[in-house]
Amino acid sequence: MKKFISLFLTAFLIVFLNASYSQLQVTGEIRPRTEYRHGYKTLIDTGQTGALFTEQRARLNFNYVAENYKISMSIQDIRTWGSQPQLNKTDGLTSFHTAWAEYHFTSTFSAQLGRQELNYNDERILGAGNWTQQGRSHDLVLLKYSDSTFTIHGGLAYNQNADIAVGTPYTVTNNYKELQFLWLNKKIREFDISILILNNGLQSPTSINGTRFSQTIGPYIEFKKNQWKTNFRAYYQEGTDGGSNKNIKAYLCGTDVFYSLPFNLKLGIGAELLSGQSQTDTTITYQDKNHSFNPLYGTVHKFNGYMDYFYLGSNHINSVGLIDIYSKALYKQREWWIGLDVHKFMAAADVVNPKVLSQQGKYVAMNSSLGTELDLTFVFNLTKGVSMQAGYSHMFDTETLRVLRVVSKAETNNWGYFMLTFKPQLIPN
Repeated sequence: MKKFISLFLTAFLIVFLNASYSQLQVTGEIRPRTEYRHGYKTLIDTGQTGALFTEQRARLNFNYVAENYKISMSIQDIRTWGSQPQLNKTDGLTSFHTAWAEYHFTSTFSAQLGRQELNYNDERILGAGNWTQQGRSHDLVLLKYSDSTFTIHGGLAYNQNADIAVGTPYTVTNNYKELQFLWLNKKIREFDISILILNNGLQSPTSINGTRFSQTIGPYIEFKKNQWKTNFRAYYQEGTDGGSNKNIKAYLCGTDVFYSLPFNLKLGIGAELLSGQSQTDTTITYQDKNHSFNPLYGTVHKFNGYMDYFYLGSNHINSVGLIDIYSKALYKQREWWIGLDVHKFMAAADVVNPKVLSQQGKYVAMNSSLGTELDLTFVFNLTKGVSMQAGYSHMFDTETLRVLRVVSKAETNNWGYFMLTFKPQLIPN
């Protein structure tokens, strides 16, 4: 892999030196992050001990711009310190995060093909997941139209394991087999209005050539004026659940309001509701449907608390849903900022109390409260291209959350990290 990267760099430098009308930009990134986990993503149980490790991301990014096309590639290496021996020959930890080409047919219409990130609106449904060291990228064709106030993007993807001669089975976990989406955006004065229509196709477990589709559709509206910033998002999901084959009837709605005070302080409040599956409604009509909303391929870490208790991977998917009421405060200076977020979590649907039976012999619902999370973040820009970030989070759980996560006793659940980010401009354009 080192030989390949060396040849790759050499080829790009030759192109850069000989193409007078083109531009090449090369940037890098080294991002080690040390984490202490004691109840991160889920509650820690009695007898378990906390985890401590350092994970590092290294990226080399190339952007080449010619007269009517652009090529972008990002090589990344993700590793945990100490996971490989000192006399290591090869480890398979280096890969392409992105590799795409874009051709401009006109000044307003282009096609972008290859492995690429998708970032739309607040990244709730489609986002790059930059907090994770590996990030998220897609193999697809993206058609783009844009003028001064109106933008349309259409994405098409069809995934397969390898080049095969017969059939279309797809077995890559946590990924779609087919994806089509349409994103429309219009700017009107202080408003930024978008609509997302997404068709998500998962491999059918009963047919190697089959696909089960679900649809997600909804608007995102952002408003900015003076010191005020607010947004509203709402999505509805229907179609067929890829695993259970049940009909999906689920929804998400949320809003945020932020106000910037004159002395570098920003305050915000917000709420979000993701529908879920009740554990007390046992009627066939209700149980034949999946009422749990799935945020699909969004950037999870920026929503519902930094401890990632909800909707990261399979975490809390097809569960009782979530109500998240939160407040945020951010104080910012020229070289540093500090932020504090407070989240109050509740179940959006009933959680069965396994210890209490009603007079009719049925289980009753527990208190809907799932707990309160505090997130403290500090960022300091050491110099141009170098920053330091540290954070501490604490989850004050409840008996209801312990029942959901099958933990019998309350323990201290907290998480802390320290991260350095180096982002040099190796060849500026």
